[in-house]
Amino acid sequence: MILPSELLALIEQGETHTVEFKKSTADITKDTYETVCSFSNRDGGHIFLGVKDNGTIIGIQPDCVDQMKKDFVTTINNGNKMYPPLYLIPIEYEWEAKTILYIRVPVSSNVCRCSGRIYDRNHEADIDITNNEGLVYQLYARKQDTYYVNKVFPVFSVMDLRHDLIERAREMTKVRIDMHPWLNMTDEEMLRSAGLILTDITSGKEGITLASILLFGTDNMILSVLSHHKTDAIFRVYNTDRYDDRDVIITNLLDSYDRLMGFGKRHLNDLFAMDGIISVSARDKILREIISNLLAHRDFSNAYVAKLVIEKERIFTENSNRSHGYGNLDLATFEPFPKNPSISKVFREIGLADELGSGMRNTYKYTQLYSNAEPEFKEGDIFRIIVPLSEAATSTVGPIENSNIQASTEVTTQVSTEVTTQVSTEVTTQVNPEITAQIKLSSEKLAELLVYCSTPKSRKELQTFCGIKTAEYFRKNIINPMIKNKMIRPTIPDKPNSRNQKYVKI
Repeated sequence: MILPSELLALIEQGETHTVEFKKSTADITKDTYETVCSFSNRDGGHIFLGVKDNGTIIGIQPDCVDQMKKDFVTTINNGNKMYPPLYLIPIEYEWEAKTILYIRVPVSSNVCRCSGRIYDRNHEADIDITNNEGLVYQLYARKQDTYYVNKVFPVFSVMDLRHDLIERAREMTKVRIDMHPWLNMTDEEMLRSAGLILTDITSGKEGITLASILLFGTDNMILSVLSHHKTDAIFRVYNTDRYDDRDVIITNLLDSYDRLMGFGKRHLNDLFAMDGIISVSARDKILREIISNLLAHRDFSNAYVAKLVIEKERIFTENSNRSHGYGNLDLATFEPFPKNPSISKVFREIGLADELGSGMRNTYKYTQLYSNAEPEFKEGDIFRIIVPLSEAATSTVGPIENSNIQASTEVTTQVSTEVTTQVSTEVTTQVNPEITAQIKLSSEKLAELLVYCSTPKSRKELQTFCGIKTAEYFRKNIINPMIKNKMIRPTIPDKPNSRNQKYVKI
């Protein structure tokens, strides 16, 4: 048979984690069976015999083709060589008078061994993981039909959980539906409806699941059932050798979400962004998506520490993962897989996440608004999301000294109730989207700043009011554009650098 175009396209794209070339011109090399094992254990794949590593088709000697096919089928069905036996048949193709053999290896529901060894696929290599207990455990976990977070703990009951967290989740459902069914349920009924109370199939005993403990358990309860549970939040912009700020979070998922959101808001500037004709906080939208993914979709059986890291030019998250592929995910072809359905369901019901797969689309959308770039989603045993940042996102923020925080509070307090009521008017009358696109503040913050400038204020006072740390950035991206667009004027125009210079609304 002539080599089909789709197989030729696979050869042209080169070796990947699902494509492998074997020279094998006269006989089948031993490492071919290791590749079969690793493909079976990971995501399946395509093996081409008679093709060099660089993708050049050299072909198989014509008088060796039949014997090679027989040897392969015999070996692959030999339980001593491949366990469990695999039923694969090499298919013979021709390309420019050269013969190759093609083997399609499907992903298996069982863990496969080759000569008693366990192989897994990593990039373009077949890795022997037999003696690595952690990797072997992860492999078996991927093959299981059940989810780790559905593990049942009959020793605990609903009474052991935090009622205040359950009540909080119940109230949060109003964000999506005014009359949500959970509002009229007891705590136990609510947990059952969310699949957080199950029966242990081995003991036959009923109990709350690991997912319910992670969502609503006390900190001591969580550590007693999952001692390695931890999320690390790191801000690393100025001190790149260590970090500038850090929050080690060891608590339930709802409070973890709040602390991670607070950490992100504290260290990222809320840049002005327009979604159509509506001003939005692209920063908050991005944080919501990547944090909910970090918490709801990690592999909790793995002790790898989940991370949210903010650096000068990017935000990234890392978490252990029960992967269904390897490499960068494409938005156009991405097919979402539920990782922890019970946790994801609760996050959707309380408004911390949307339907499966929407997080990736939303992150793309709001990253383009926030930093005019595209995020990366990297699938693997460690799942990574990388969101590029513009200079404006981190150059304006950082760990602010207590004196600055106090000064900002005092400044904000000066805005009286009477002045605050003017903000909505200022938004409509003073804040023109075409003009304010040049100013790196949200429309709401800009309106508040204009109100604050009703009386002359120094650059330092204005900068503190906005919570911005870098003076040069503040002058370039806020003060100067506001002067240029005749929103404010300097009180000493002839001496722009005067130490007594102040600014007042026009």
